[in-house]
Amino acid sequence: MPAFQVKLLGHEQVAHGTMAFHFEKPGGFEFVAGQAVSVELTDPPAGDGQERRTFSLVSAPFESELVVATRMREGSAFKRALQTLPEGAGVKLEGPSGELTLDSAGRPAVLIAGGIGITPFVSILRQATRDESSRRLSLIYSNRRPEDAAFLEELQDLERRNENFRFLATMTDMTQSARKWDGETRLVDAEMVRAFVGGLAAPIYYVVGPPAMVEAMQAVLGRVGVPEGDIRTEEFYGY
Repeated sequence: MPAFQVKLLGHEQVAHGTMAFHFEKPGGFEFVAGQAVSVELTDPPAGDGQERRTFSLVSAPFESELVVATRMREGSAFKRALQTLPEGAGVKLEGPSGELTLDSAGRPAVLIAGGIGITPFVSILRQATRDESSRRLSLIYSNRRPEDAAFLEELQDLERRNENFRFLATMTDMTQSARKWDGETRLVDAEMVRAFVGGLAAPIYYVVGPPAMVEAMQAVLGRVGVPEGDIRTEEFYGY
């Protein structure tokens, strides 16, 4: 896998407890929307047990930076060290890797994300919107609260700009939220998927999120009648 020495350009908070990190994009680095990179710190933190982590790219292939986003999980010395890096600090990137990319046949895609599992889908949707792709894309995005939903406003804007993209966000624990939410609040179930997907012809389903969420969605899609061969999954552990 190719390796690159790059600089950290900066970081920002994109949701409660979630940070995005911007890196320079090295010459010759090419990837497909939905892929990931491995980030290795030059001076790895002590006590974390890992010197590198793999993150899906939020940035799209057409963009001039490489951006990843992650939950800032308590107890992760690696993430604390990454957050405290100054602008201009060097890191090692390896990649791209991963196969959570849209199929080449142009079939409609139903994207289902839980929490930070949204990251590869943001890349896919940015690229599709920029390319004015005719592929039908539908996204179901589940979070506990709007405060936790990274890139929520951007996704709402992409839906307005892309006539082939439909977006449904659900917030499942609004009792803990300080923000107003007029949208869906149910857990994602078979009824929600059937109603939202509607008459899409032979879509492929992509599911990304924590392991328990991915397992639950596989069961839901089974009840909807989706063939196993039309389901692609990726589990995010500890993110």
